Order: sequence, then structure tokens, then C-alpha cells
Amino acid sequence: MTPAAWDPQHYLTYADERGRPFVELLARAPAAAPAEVVDLGCGPGNLTALLASRWPGSRVRGVDSSAEMVDAARALPTSVEWGVQDLRDWLTAVEPGTVDVLVSNATLQWVPGHLDLLAPLVGAVRPGGWLAFQVPGNFDEPSHTLRAALAAREPYASHLRDVPVPRAHDAATYLGALQEFGCDVDAWETTYLHVLAGPDPVFTWVSATGARPTIAALPDDLRGRFVAEYKEGLRRAYPPRPDGSVVLPFRRVFVVAQVPGEAS
Repeated sequence: MTPAAWDPQHYLTYADERGRPFVELLARAPAAAPAEVVDLGCGPGNLTALLASRWPGSRVRGVDSSAEMVDAARALPTSVEWGVQDLRDWLTAVEPGTVDVLVSNATLQWVPGHLDLLAPLVGAVRPGGWLAFQVPGNFDEPSHTLRAALAAREPYASHLRDVPVPRAHDAATYLGALQEFGCDVDAWETTYLHVLAGPDPVFTWVSATGARPTIAALPDDLRGRFVAEYKEGLRRAYPPRPDGSVVLPFRRVFVVAQVPGEAS
């Protein structure tokens, strides 16, 4: 199945809310003057540019599998080097132990079996360097469960059986896995309460990310009906407040791990 194209402008609708976890992740990575910094899953690049600001003397590279996202990133006024590449392909090609800070923000949830990638991710980092990543942890919330229930019903189900959906683990799982590699690990979870405005704001949020492949996989004659039913369910699950805004609780899982060994 051909992956659904990403829409950078749609994704950036709630850029401030999406960016806050990246900033908080970055604040807990205490690298002083890294030479090589890589952002795997850089998206439209607005957050990767913060890495170049944080470490102005570093070579910063942003990698994403979406050509549309990387095209948007290349339009930014920054020194970051951009590349279109799947995360797994990058891991196969990178020379082990050459990255000082390896960042992945809201990306690993799209990679099936990504716990198996923790070993090569750690292996790409220099001794004493840092691996920092963040993944959503809200897959039991109505924003996802409503989509899943609707997608399991006909006439939609026959079109959606093989459509990818994001999945992730809790902080304790990542903590234990990375400790097995000898890493010093800081893992935590935060639930944000995003106050969103605009028409059907929760749908606007999820249709840019987690629900994007589902909606794109439907034929034209069913897509509008699915979207209408999904929006209706989301309105009930996330009712507007008196001022018209909607509160979206969003749990996220953070991990910052220092790779064992002396920094060179």
C-alpha cells in the first residue's frame, strides 16, 4: 500500500501545541557542544531548526521519509542539512558511534516493532552521547478509539484492514529496554491539556497525523461519510466549552538516554 502523503501546512495548524513536547524533550538532553546532531522524523523542520539554535557550532541534519515534509523544511532559513530517507534505511547506512545527539520526535510510533530498533539507535550514538525521543501515549483516548471502531465497520473495514496506525509503549517499557544496553535513562510521561479553537478542532488535529492514513485509504465515495461520522463522534467525546474551545487531553512519553562510555 502506498503511504498517504503528509501535508505540512495541515500538520502545522497547531504548531505551538505540537512543538511544546519537543522543547521539553530538548531541555532534558544536557549535551554541551555536540559535533553531530540528527533529527530522525524531522517533519516540516520548524522544530529541527531549534537544534541548530541550541547548538550553533554543530552539524545538524534532519531526516524524514516524507518528501513533502522535507520540501517544506528546505524552505526554512536555517543551516540544517535535510534529507529524504526512511528511518530504518538511515539506521542501516549510518556509521555506528558517530552521532553525538540523536533526536526522534513523534516518529517511532509509526514504525512497527520499533523496540527492536532501540539497539541500532543506541549503536548510532557515540559513547557518552545522547538518544532523546518522544512518542504519543494517547492511543486509548476517544480520538483514536473512535477512529478504530468506525474503521472496523463496513462499508469501511474492507478498505482499511491493512492501513497503518500508530502505536507506542509506556515509559517503563522504554526505560527497561534501554537500561539493558547500559544506558543511563530518564523516562517520564506528561499529559497536556490542549485548548483548541476552530471548527471541529480535534478532527483537524488527528486528521493531520494519526487518522491521516485511514482517511486517505478510503475511496472518494466513502471518505466524506466516514469523516462526517468521525466528526460527530469527536464532538460528543470532546464537547465545546462555553467559549467554544475544546480541551484535548494528550499524554506523551519521553525518553532521554545517555549511551555508556566516555565522551570523546
